[in-house]
Amino acid sequence: MLFDQFIARDIQVSGARIHCRVGGSGPPLLLLHGCPQTHVMWHKLAPFLSRHFTVVASDLRGYGDSSKPRGLANHENYSFRAMASDQLELMSALGFAQFSAVGHDRGARVLHRMALDRPDALERVALLDILPTAFLYAQTDRSFATRYWEWFFLIQDYDLPEKLLSGNPEAFLRYELGKSVDDGVIVPEAWSEYLRVLSDPLAMHGMCEDYRAGAAIDLEHDAADAGQPVLCPLMVLWGSDNPVWQRFDMLEVWRRFAPTVVGGAIRAGHYLAEEAPDDVLRELLPFLTAPRTNAAYRWHKDN
Repeated sequence: MLFDQFIARDIQVSGARIHCRVGGSGPPLLLLHGCPQTHVMWHKLAPFLSRHFTVVASDLRGYGDSSKPRGLANHENYSFRAMASDQLELMSALGFAQFSAVGHDRGARVLHRMALDRPDALERVALLDILPTAFLYAQTDRSFATRYWEWFFLIQDYDLPEKLLSGNPEAFLRYELGKSVDDGVIVPEAWSEYLRVLSDPLAMHGMCEDYRAGAAIDLEHDAADAGQPVLCPLMVLWGSDNPVWQRFDMLEVWRRFAPTVVGGAIRAGHYLAEEAPDDVLRELLPFLTAPRTNAAYRWHKDN
């Protein structure tokens, strides 16, 4: 019942079958989730966004009810480039050649890659609770490796992580979502959906392949594009209570990658859309609906 006004769709693209929910009317807006979640993470925001946009809340390949192909030897089919291509084909199949997008965590990384590969397709982009992948790997120290342990455990060779995590998916999910489950931030319906899909061993494999690609071929793509900026208007929001970000000037870092970035901290941890939906919506709506001529969000296509 979390998306009762939305229509469920399953659309075949070149490399996968992508599951999504579509609702509302107006300009198209793509929502991409993070790990270990699905499109369900947007259930508190999607009804309000659908008053202004045709909202497409999608599951990345390897997650949710999208297909979960076996990873290739170089993990290319789980690269952010491959997952971005899925979503571009999905939006094209729905009739949208250009659209705005909001992504959280892994979904935000997919959108960062999409903004580099296909700037013509994106009107504007909002990224929730990330810094660029290559930047973070370059900053790795004991504190980061401890807090972001998934970046170093899930990338181990097939199929050790898959077997260990599949032994008790509920324990893994509860550890990842933390107190958000106990204090009711993650509502029971969402929790049930997250656990349902993650209980499939193929979902564990898809998740691990996503991270394996992030530590391998995605870094190669980033190195090849070093110095290429994100040209569309970009908003970055992050959780002020996420300890990983407290050592960084988030906007200063992002300005190395995007000339028009705006944004700020939200009083929340990592799961902004569920922990502080009103605050996220308050920031997103003016950005997503701002006229293209607004100086704060002008599009630097001439850079």
